[in-house]
Amino acid sequence: MEKKAKQLALELRTWGGKRKQAGRKPKGARAGVPHTARPALAARHPVHATLRVLPHVWNLRSRRCFRAIAAAFAGVRWRSGFRIIEFSVQGNHLHLVVEAADEQSLSRGLQALTIRMAKRLNRVMGRRGTVFADRYHAHVLRTPSEVARTLAYVLGNFAVHARRRGDSSADAEIDPYCSVSVEVRLGPGPPLVSEPKTWLLQVGWRKASK
Repeated sequence: MEKKAKQLALELRTWGGKRKQAGRKPKGARAGVPHTARPALAARHPVHATLRVLPHVWNLRSRRCFRAIAAAFAGVRWRSGFRIIEFSVQGNHLHLVVEAADEQSLSRGLQALTIRMAKRLNRVMGRRGTVFADRYHAHVLRTPSEVARTLAYVLGNFAVHARRRGDSSADAEIDPYCSVSVEVRLGPGPPLVSEPKTWLLQVGWRKASK
């Protein structure tokens, strides 16, 4: 009498589905901006974007690092659908107030900017590799009061950080690494920022400041 062939049990490995700690890991030592879908962006709304560099990157508030950043700003100034209106460069991060035609133009504009900055900063540091930490943070500005508060925060960011360190002397100074005073530092050259086209940045914020 023939014996039935014994059926072999196959160990199947399944892929996909929700798993603990699965997915792309953030760059740097700490988690960055959550990888959630970006909100829809209308062209009439400016955006406050924050870009943070990794710990090994030199202090951005040095003349040679700032020149590299300034060259990147000038390089994207004529990019279609994306405009840098104001900026502030701090030691390990940058604040930008920008206008974009839509969320795709915003994403591509900031990507082009970070690539240019990374290449130039790596050249200054004599190294290669990643410069910026994870995703950028973007806050859509929808009201005049939001825009007014953001402009005050971005252009006065150096004084904000100084006050946190217990130094109030920076309140009386104009930050040399922001868009308000950059022409004084660098002298004649290509402009680094664009004129605003949104009502909120042209007129709206002034109404909220009165």
